[in-house]
Amino acid sequence: LRHNGRHKPKIESKDSTMTLRCIQQPHQHLNAKLENGILTLAIHRPEAKNALYGELYLWIAQALDEADQSSQVRVVILRGADADFSAGNDMKDFMSFIQKPYQGKAGDQPPFVLLKSAAKLSKPLIVAVKGVAIGIGVTILLHADIVYADNTALFQIPFVSLGLSPEGAASRLLVKQAGYHRAAELLFTAKKFNAEIAEKAGLVNQISDDVYALAEQTAQQLAALPLASIRQSKALMKHDLDEIVQCVDDEAEIFMQRVRSPEMKEAVQAFMEKRKPDFSQFG
Repeated sequence: LRHNGRHKPKIESKDSTMTLRCIQQPHQHLNAKLENGILTLAIHRPEAKNALYGELYLWIAQALDEADQSSQVRVVILRGADADFSAGNDMKDFMSFIQKPYQGKAGDQPPFVLLKSAAKLSKPLIVAVKGVAIGIGVTILLHADIVYADNTALFQIPFVSLGLSPEGAASRLLVKQAGYHRAAELLFTAKKFNAEIAEKAGLVNQISDDVYALAEQTAQQLAALPLASIRQSKALMKHDLDEIVQCVDDEAEIFMQRVRSPEMKEAVQAFMEKRKPDFSQFG
């Protein structure tokens, strides 16, 4: 899968009845099922706790883009296939990435393409979280409409501890949803937190013993409702969408600057040497 630098891959039609590529050409790490208007995308990379990498980011983004245009899809569910949602960016892939120069806009890099696709989806996006949700595994929740988690869910926004900065309009959306003080605590400390704290922070709608079944049940309810009314309601609620997408791009530029920072280099070196990073040398 190649990304041509634009946000959205080419779509055949604005009201496409074509078979979705994620169904027609399954990806080894993404299970896709379309049934009764519900597109379920399940990340399936259990050996890496569903960590994401360049091609997989773009594949999920393309699935969301095509779902948005397809008359066959009324609701999208994003989840893990098994016991985890996503451990975030694959570290080996990330280490390889930061050693290579990139060209063009930072916002055209695969993680940010996925986040913008999620933000722009005009149909309901339901996310079900089991196990780990780290980094972009948390950030993408800010662009979902409904999020369910179970008591195994463990969240973390680790960017500051890696010498990085927030991504995906988190500096805007997390403050809006959680309030400044709670957002500051979660972003600054980079600590892990459970489903109960995530619910209090507005990241999760409901904690359930069977989040996959609950997500399916809610999707069925939404699929039976007038899609035009839901899309219009979502458009009204997300009236600041252009500003959110711009914020994703703005944060991406800062994020990519931080990737080259000495603090990031120290975090990577400490990871390789299996020690705690020492940031005391930096102002």
